Amino acid sequence: FPDLITPDSPTQRVGGEALKEFHQVRHRAPMLSIEDIFEYAELEAWLERCGKLLPREEFDFYSEIKMDGLALSLIYRDGTLVTGATRGDGRMGEDVTQNVKTIDAVPLHLREPSAAEIANFGSDKLKKFIESGFRGDFEIRGEAFMKKDVFEKLNKEQAKRGLPEFANPRNVSAGSIRQLDSKITASRRLDFFGYDIVADLGLATHEQVHELLMLLGVKVNPLNTHCRSMKEIEEFHEKIRKVRSRLNYGTDGIGVIV
Repeated sequence: FPDLITPDSPTQRVGGEALKEFHQVRHRAPMLSIEDIFEYAELEAWLERCGKLLPREEFDFYSEIKMDGLALSLIYRDGTLVTGATRGDGRMGEDVTQNVKTIDAVPLHLREPSAAEIANFGSDKLKKFIESGFRGDFEIRGEAFMKKDVFEKLNKEQAKRGLPEFANPRNVSAGSIRQLDSKITASRRLDFFGYDIVADLGLATHEQVHELLMLLGVKVNPLNTHCRSMKEIEEFHEKIRKVRSRLNYGTDGIGVIV
């Protein structure tokens, strides 16, 4: 009964025939890169610039693990995933929807939070959006990546077949997302962490963005944390530096959002 298949059915995670090519997608808002810094003094200089832009503002921060993977844009229409796209040049990316659907951590349909779950957000816009059944288009951004143990297993399989081993998890993640045959992508067992929502839902902080992502059924990195001061940012950075080699994924630093 093919007429009964829905777009968010778990059976639709892997597409049928391989694609001939990827089509380009224009991002509704640019997927910009973040500013790299390498010393604490640069962090202080950044905060000083923020203070000049908002001289009366009391700043606190949200610190995230900077995943070493591939940035993705996910478009949900009325709560159902309709488009998955790569970052590309920041303005134009590639439509990799069929491949994104093979990632189990990417929900094909958003979970609907209860009224009690969203009450603490204090946002009428969010309440109306949830009550409408996610009416309209809604964008989530995050990172696709391959866990280290999955990467090691994949390279062992490559060696058994007499094939070249992959260089690192990031490269194989990017290559897996850009496979024209979604069955190959599915076999790579990619993972996903969400890190942003591109919509005005009246959320007061970036921490609330992450809390909402979890309520919608999107995985986020559990190590991400709210920092009340520059000192706490520095402490978080040092904590991640110490455990970095033991994490089951690649990371090339932390991101700080004011």
